[in-house]
Amino acid sequence: MGKVYYVSKNMGLGMLILAVTALAIIIALSIAYDKERAKNQGKPGDEASEGTTMPTPSTTPFTPKEPWDRYRLPDSIIPIAYNVTLWPRLEPNTDGLYVFTGQSAVVFKCVKETDLIIIHARKLNFTTFLGHHVKLSGLGDATVPAIQKTWLVEKTEYLVIQLSSRLTMGAPYLLHSEFLGELADDLEGFYRSEYTEDGVKKVVATSQMQATYARKTFPCFDEPAMKAVFNVTIIHKPGTVALSNGKENVTTFEPTERMSTYVLAFIVTDFGYIQSNQNNLMIRIWAKRNAIADRQGDYALNVTGPILQFYEQYYNTTYPLSKSDQIALPDFNAGAMENWGLVTYRETALLFDPMLSSTGNKERVTTVISHELAHMWFGNLVTLRWWNDLWLNEGFASYVEYLGADYAEPSWNIKDHIILYDVQKVFAVDALASSHPLSRQEEEVNDPAQISEMFNTISYSKGAAVLRMLSEFLTEPVFARGLSSYLNTFAFSNTVYTDLWDHLQQAVEHTPGIHIPHSVHDIMNRWTLQMGFPVVTIDTRTGSISQKHFLLDPDSESVLPYPVSSIPIRVSGEDWVLANTNVSGYFRVNYDLGNWDRLLSLLNTDHQALSVINRAQVIDDAFNLARATIISTTLALRTTKYLSKERNYIPWESALRNLDYYILMFDRTEVYGALQAYLKKQIQPLFDHFKILTANWTKVPEGHTDQYNEINAIGIACSVGVEGCRELINSWYRQWMENPGQNPIHPNLKSTVYCNAIAFGGVQEWDFAWRMFKNTTLASEASRLRSAMACTKAPWLLNRYLDYTLDPTKIRKQDTTSTIQYIARNVVGMPLAWNFVRARWSYIFEFGKGSFSFANLVNGITKRFSSEFELQELKKFKEDNFHVGFGSATMALEQAIEKTTANIKWLTENKAEVLKWFTEEST
Repeated sequence: MGKVYYVSKNMGLGMLILAVTALAIIIALSIAYDKERAKNQGKPGDEASEGTTMPTPSTTPFTPKEPWDRYRLPDSIIPIAYNVTLWPRLEPNTDGLYVFTGQSAVVFKCVKETDLIIIHARKLNFTTFLGHHVKLSGLGDATVPAIQKTWLVEKTEYLVIQLSSRLTMGAPYLLHSEFLGELADDLEGFYRSEYTEDGVKKVVATSQMQATYARKTFPCFDEPAMKAVFNVTIIHKPGTVALSNGKENVTTFEPTERMSTYVLAFIVTDFGYIQSNQNNLMIRIWAKRNAIADRQGDYALNVTGPILQFYEQYYNTTYPLSKSDQIALPDFNAGAMENWGLVTYRETALLFDPMLSSTGNKERVTTVISHELAHMWFGNLVTLRWWNDLWLNEGFASYVEYLGADYAEPSWNIKDHIILYDVQKVFAVDALASSHPLSRQEEEVNDPAQISEMFNTISYSKGAAVLRMLSEFLTEPVFARGLSSYLNTFAFSNTVYTDLWDHLQQAVEHTPGIHIPHSVHDIMNRWTLQMGFPVVTIDTRTGSISQKHFLLDPDSESVLPYPVSSIPIRVSGEDWVLANTNVSGYFRVNYDLGNWDRLLSLLNTDHQALSVINRAQVIDDAFNLARATIISTTLALRTTKYLSKERNYIPWESALRNLDYYILMFDRTEVYGALQAYLKKQIQPLFDHFKILTANWTKVPEGHTDQYNEINAIGIACSVGVEGCRELINSWYRQWMENPGQNPIHPNLKSTVYCNAIAFGGVQEWDFAWRMFKNTTLASEASRLRSAMACTKAPWLLNRYLDYTLDPTKIRKQDTTSTIQYIARNVVGMPLAWNFVRARWSYIFEFGKGSFSFANLVNGITKRFSSEFELQELKKFKEDNFHVGFGSATMALEQAIEKTTANIKWLTENKAEVLKWFTEEST
């Protein structure tokens, strides 16, 4: 079965267990899948049960009676091409509003006879023609019906045109409209972004169409399967430049390829740019003129060419457009957006200052560019048919971003980071009973809020994890050949995920020497059509291998059975077994107690006998198995005892993320003192190691991940009171306060130093950070300061900061939810943030309900919730605001209630034992 489920042992018995483990899991998942499918026999369109998925509840019962009451477009009309002209005004009108005007002519074809045209339109004021919103004309010999009536439907965001008779099937028609919209600052559709440069206020007209905002810019068939060619004209003032998906020619642009509305982009700005050419492909990086002059775009330009070249080779498909523009925007809700040929970014995701930015900033720029450019083929060239399969777009890009970034920066070994940033991250979410499958039923994803809700950790990180697993057991060359076939077959079209399985299966069948015991369909449907993942238990005393559905709350209903296989493997003495050695399989591993003891003994005596990612895996599996009451809490804690000898970043980061749960649960209790004492004992050697390595903090570690682990060493050491750490932090920050023009703090350490200095300090330190935040021209520096200001322990400063979050002149709208989360992360700030959000929910909901990050607000504020009182407050919050709604945070609220319930139970069962263990081990 290739390399999906590695199992190894120092006695060389790994391959013997490999086949049995794989077979046990596949058989078990097959049983579960077949049982779930049987439940749904006879339901049209059902391919598999959703298990224990929590479907998004609607705030009001709604039964569609008319076509315009449904959120999905009728299938009677398909667009062919659009002519769109837009004229954004970059100055306010007499009413103080920024507006844009536009004209649109869409050529469409009637594929089923109908007397109804339904097209998306939202927040547009139409010019009327003989009392109607549009004009209709024919392009062939067919008779053009008269327009009987037109009207707008706010709920489903439609413009409806009722005709006097039916359109002729197969005939082309042209629908013309003229309209006016607001160029608002809401970060949706065609919107405005404001900034100040050299003391002058400037306005950018820019766009964000994904997922359902193109309809806010012009009337369109705003579904991903409704692909068309777009002919764009943008009217703009001299001194500004207009950008769109194609190459510009004064104010018009070359026709696009056949594409979806959600990857359209329109921008008018006076930004500067830098340019290179690669194989006749024009590559440009756009940003504010000062940023370009400061060479903040140089790094992005340097890596874009190689990453595009890598993907052309990887996909065996040339880049399909004539240019690649990438632009850094002051106001942008997402991290970045893969508009075809004109990718938009937050400034922090595209700009890098070699003198002032950190190694982490550099890695972020590389990986985000790699992610977005991966979409140029997978997502833009070949597009999902509907948003229920969003994981196919985002999971794929989240996986191959590591491959593209590794090609651009091979010395970083960045492919290992997927274990931390995606696999372990999504395990925490997919272990909840309120998780959901990668592929949902189409009818479960209808309205814009439900679509936005799909942009979550499951789609991105679980998608990445299972595709990595698939690539591992097929082998990367076979996986890449299947992708190439898929992309070439469906270029400029739409697919469902099973089309990808078909082409990967063909690649397997045409590759000598590759054999898998089941088809790609059979194997992968188990991972995509049902929620969750298994825990595989290996008993080295009996040779039995079993698996069951892993759930953090053992009382939750499981959707997977518990099958058992057995092979003649028994170990004794010092022999040990380790499964899933590359962590390529999407499952956790448990062992009998004897094998756990031998693995822990190995960590304490020769930890480098295990690979870096397997040390991280042992820690993460143990902590989560303990939370699910599969092993004892003290066994999980014992995996951290060897850390005093550990110098590598990935195991330390895995341990700190798991210990963070203990900090969140106990930093308001008497356990916290003992926990801090234990952490101090473990971090002291790492702190001393980096003090020596950096010649008393005057040099930068050479290794990419060593630079990250230095940050961990200083951050944890300061938080637990390691001698000399606080003085080091305060001296650096004080030097900066005394000479603001000369910052002595290395960019890698700024986030940690700023946060701790502000936490240790008072109003002077906070106000200085605020001044630096307002004055900096580097986005990554502003981001660090914005996070650090949430670290203060002064409640009045935190409350003042919370008030700032809803004032766009102080905190940009794009940063509102994350700033509130930073404050909630602070033990002093958590109740303040919770009260703040509850008191202003109606306003905050309108302020950001469409944001992809809105769910993170609910998750962030409730992380510490672990008492019955907090659970009841959370339930009351849900009840009190049911009439307002929760939009894209609906599922997050259900998960918060589930996690709070689990936290209460875990604390009750473990508090005394944890206190005892930390107390004993810290002496």
